[in-house]
Amino acid sequence: MLTITDLKPVIHANVTAALTEDVGSGDITALLICETEQATARVISRESAVISGTAWVDEVFRQVDSNMQIQWQIKDGDRVKPDQVLFTAKGSARSLLTAERCALNFLQTLSGTATISQHYADKVASTSVRLLDTRKTIPGLRMAQKYAVTCGGCYNHRIGLYDAFLIKENHIMACGGIKQAIETAQKTAPGKKVEVEVETLAQLQQALDAHADIIMLDNFAPEELREAVAINKALANSAQAKLEASGNITEDTLLNIAQTGVDYISIGALTKHCRAIDLSMRLI
Repeated sequence: MLTITDLKPVIHANVTAALTEDVGSGDITALLICETEQATARVISRESAVISGTAWVDEVFRQVDSNMQIQWQIKDGDRVKPDQVLFTAKGSARSLLTAERCALNFLQTLSGTATISQHYADKVASTSVRLLDTRKTIPGLRMAQKYAVTCGGCYNHRIGLYDAFLIKENHIMACGGIKQAIETAQKTAPGKKVEVEVETLAQLQQALDAHADIIMLDNFAPEELREAVAINKALANSAQAKLEASGNITEDTLLNIAQTGVDYISIGALTKHCRAIDLSMRLI
């Protein structure tokens, strides 16, 4: 599971890039304010949400002005209500206004990801299934969004193309078959998880025979998922694979799919359909 400690270099890089994009050669509007003017600002959520991104906010203010004082009234993973105060910031008025948009962009986007993740997680809370994200993330914010997914109660699939195999239809065709692709993966990087996507029960059996670690059941109907689970469970424990349902998962079909007994459900919507949370900062 991703932690803030692990993500410190990523957070620094994310914020540096965002400030370079936004501030550029300098905030000319902030120059209208007296250099010695001090101020306090309060940030509130205008809607219900699950919060994520506090470390990114802290880093924005730190990079803009290390003398800024931030006092949080919530933490990542907390559910908040409309008009609830999230944090106050105190220091140079110029610095507050220069940092505002960049800080809120991170907080509203990552909280949006956490909020939709929690929305989906709540729907399957009565089951043992784990909801997984995908690589369908905002460019440059892969790690940030995957962290936000965990704040919302869901889990991370592979981080990128480097930490686990995911053998899909085109890989299978290029390798000459499911068995060949899995065996090549196992030889190429022993110890790395090998997942393969299948589209039929016959392909499922091929993947099981080749000892895939995880099998992605692509666009299987619920009755086919139940049959796949039964086939897998009939094997000795050491021969079983983890089963993942994927493809066109919606809010309406999610619970039914979870109840089939699959181990995982991967949902691209957790990161690619997120809507930024409405936040507001006001000087007080």
